[in-house]
Formats: sequence, C-alpha cells, structure tokens
Amino acid sequence: MIRYDMKTLRFIGAESLISNQEYAKKHIGKMAHNLYPLLLKACYLHEKEELILMLVENWPQQEFSFGKLLGKTLDHPEDISHWACQRSLTACLKGLKNYVLNSSTTYSKRLKVVDLTAIQDIEFQPCQCKKSLGRWARTEMISQLCFELLVDIQRLDFYSSIVDINIDIFCNLFVTERNYELVVQALLMRCHCPLKIRCVDFRVDNLALRKLFYIVKLVEPNSIRKLEIVHNVRLQEYHLEVLLNNVPFPQLRSLTLPTRTFNVTHYTPEDDAILNTIGEKLSHMTHLTELSVSFSTLTGRLRKLLSPLQTPLKVLEVANCSLNQIDMAYLANSLHAEHLELLDLSGHNITELFPSTFFKLLQKASSTLKTLVLEECDIGDMNVHVMEMGLVNCLKLKEFKFLQNPLTSVSLRRIFRVLVNLPMLKYVEFPVPKDCYAPDVSYPLDEVTLTKFDNQKFNTVKESVQHILVQATRDDISAVTPLFGSYDSAIEETNKELGVGLLMSFREALQSFTTALQKL
Repeated sequence: MIRYDMKTLRFIGAESLISNQEYAKKHIGKMAHNLYPLLLKACYLHEKEELILMLVENWPQQEFSFGKLLGKTLDHPEDISHWACQRSLTACLKGLKNYVLNSSTTYSKRLKVVDLTAIQDIEFQPCQCKKSLGRWARTEMISQLCFELLVDIQRLDFYSSIVDINIDIFCNLFVTERNYELVVQALLMRCHCPLKIRCVDFRVDNLALRKLFYIVKLVEPNSIRKLEIVHNVRLQEYHLEVLLNNVPFPQLRSLTLPTRTFNVTHYTPEDDAILNTIGEKLSHMTHLTELSVSFSTLTGRLRKLLSPLQTPLKVLEVANCSLNQIDMAYLANSLHAEHLELLDLSGHNITELFPSTFFKLLQKASSTLKTLVLEECDIGDMNVHVMEMGLVNCLKLKEFKFLQNPLTSVSLRRIFRVLVNLPMLKYVEFPVPKDCYAPDVSYPLDEVTLTKFDNQKFNTVKESVQHILVQATRDDISAVTPLFGSYDSAIEETNKELGVGLLMSFREALQSFTTALQKL
C-alpha cells in the first residue's frame, strides 16, 4: 500500500529522468500526455528551466493550473503551488509564449486556461535558488510577454496559424507607476493577443488617481474578486464615491482602501451624504466579506459604513480608526460579530476605554475568530485581566498579534498561560516587555526606542515563554517578536519605488505649506 506522505515510484522515476537533462530533452516529446503534470512538478521542484520550457511549450491538456499541478498529489505529497521560484516560474511564463509560437498544427493545441492565482509571496522561498518572482515582477513579465508575442506574430506572419488560439491567463496583478504603461498596453491589446490577461485580484500602489480610474476599467472589474488600493494612492471618500458610482464590482469579495480615505473629524452634512452613498454602493457587492479601512478616521460613523452591507464580514481591519464607544457597541451587537474570522483593532485602547464591549465582541466572535490583531492598544498590567477573559473563549483562534503593548514580563507570561489552552493556536507575535526598556519610555515606541532594549533580559523572557509552551506540550505554537511588524511581500518588492513616491509627496506637501505661508 502506497503511503500518501511519501513520493511514489512514478515520481522518483520522473526525478531520475530529469536528472540527466540532455537525455530528458531528447525523449520528453515522446512521453505520454498524462505524464506531463508529473514531469512538470518534478522539473519545477528541481528548477530544470529548459525542461520546463519544453513541457509548457508542448502542453497537451486544456488547463494549466498551478494549484492543481503543483499542489498535493498522490505521486508527491508536498504542496509547492505557493512557490514563486524565480527560475522555474520564469521558465513557465516564457513557455506560454513559446506554446503560441510553436509550429505544431493548430488542432493539437488544446490549452484554454492558465491559472497562476495559487502562487503566494512568502518571506523565505523554499526553492533552491532562494529567489522569488514577486507579484509585481510577475505582472510586469506577463504584460511584457503579451506585448512581445504580438510583435512576434506580426513580424513572423503567424497570424493565420494562431487565429483560433485563445488562452485565458488568470492572475493577480500588482500595478504601480513604474509598470503602469506596460500593463495598460497589454490590457488594451488583449483582444488581439492569444494570451489574454484575466485579473482576479488587483493591487494598486503609488499611482495617480486618473491612472487608477483608467486602468481599473481595463482589468475587467466585473470579475475582480479582490481590490487593494494602498499606501501612496491619494484616494479620499469623494474619489471613492465617483469610483463606485462609475465602476461596478459585482464579484468583489475583498476591499482594501488606503490611509485617510475617510476622515470624519470635520464632517459636513454633504460629507455624511457621501458616506451614506458609499455604504449603499458597498451593499450592492453581495459577495463582499472582507473590508480593510485601517488608518481612516471613522469616529462614530462605523455603523454608516457597515450596516448597509448585505453579507456579514469575515475580515474587518479597522486599525487606528479612532473608534469610540458608539462604534464598538455597534460592532459588538452587529451581525458581523458572529462571522468574523479576522479582526484588527490595533491602535485602540480597548481594554481601558470599552472593556465590557470588547469582551462582548470577542464572545460573539469566539466561534469563528481565527486571527486577532491588537497592536499598540495600550494594554498594560492593570488591564491584562480583560485580555485573559476575552481570549479564553476564542477556541478557534489560530493567530494572535499584540506587538507594542506596555506589558511587563509577568503579564506576558499570564497571557501565554491562557494562550496554551487555545487548541487551534499556531502563531503568536508578542511584544518586548516593558521592563526590558528604560523606565522612562513612553508608548507607542518610536522606531529608535523600539530597538533599545536589554537583550539579556529579553532572552530570559523568551526562554520563560518557551518553557510555558513546552510544559503545556504546545511546541506547535510559534511565538515570535518581529520588531517592525510582519513581513509584507508587496512592500518588500516595491520599497524603493514607494520610498521615492513618499519623498515626492512630502516635498509637494512642504511646497504647499510654504506657498500658504507666503500668502499670509
């Protein structure tokens, strides 16, 4: 009997074949078509670029799905569909272009769908080359290949032989100022290109609003499932109203809006009307279950935004939104509370300002909540009991993040003694305890102060935390302290461009301020 957690003899045979690349190149064309998926996974695993090119160029099946081809299979149980290996992935994408230009007769070309959406961008690539082809780079490469393909078709006069080839490439696009023009070109020429980009998730950063409004129509918004407008996009609520009034998103499941999209501090009746319109437009998105509006000021207006929604939210990120008792009371009593799987309330003093409401919210969410983020919530020793009471019933919790809270090592250990009793918990991000810093530090800590702690004391704390986990036989829990927050692949990939964009924004703001002063 074959064990599912072991490679089969078939896969071992495939690895043996591709180990001699020259021999494999001579015989791969004679292989049975049902062996292609097996050989592709072996080649991808071992980064055999030339063989991957050959396999994709001659792909015999109607579908090329990363999730299915590289996921768990009977022949090889390891799921490598999330690998964004630069070498193997580049070979796959170039192979698609070669597939179209391949001189084989048209009737033998069956490929209709390519699905790249299973690829994930993680901090440490497990592949041999240790380099990733990130989402931004994939967007650029796919767009470049589509453009080059059109040029080659015209140059080589191939149009008559490929006229019936139409391959939908389902992928997650990431557009910034730097790759905008190339992506727009590829999207505009989509109807003429055999490789047709079909956007599933769409992320935009560091882009002017007029360009955002233009490209969002080109990516076929009717089929977009996830829209992320982030960081250096100056979208404000009246821009959002215009966008939602003119572009429908009927399939949208997830929406992320940039910092300061909403700011209710000096709201007029007209602003309230706009917020009502936005809430009403969101209610038309009947599949919407994820909403991130972090770093917007929503004091007293959370109900206006969320109550029109027809579908309960599973993901809600309202970090640093200056929520008050009214907002928290609404959230705790809303339909959303009983369906939340991820909740981010960072930046709110929840345990002191509204402890009972917070406790009620966690009670309501306890049967579904998988990820809870409470960073910079001013949770200290005086109110750690509120945390303990709230967490004890969250039996489905898998991730808990509470960085940058002024807890001492004693309180930290108290929290971990509660956490070890949560059976599903796998990952915890905890702060450097307050007693590891100088006595006069104030929270939240700035970046300079954040790193100035007593390493020896902190190592002792980490050992005591690990001891609690071992005593409770919970070595399956990973407890870490990433000082500057969790890894963000998108920021990591485009940080240089974003840095330049932020500097330009600062310069423009400074010029506007100087001009205003001169007018006084």
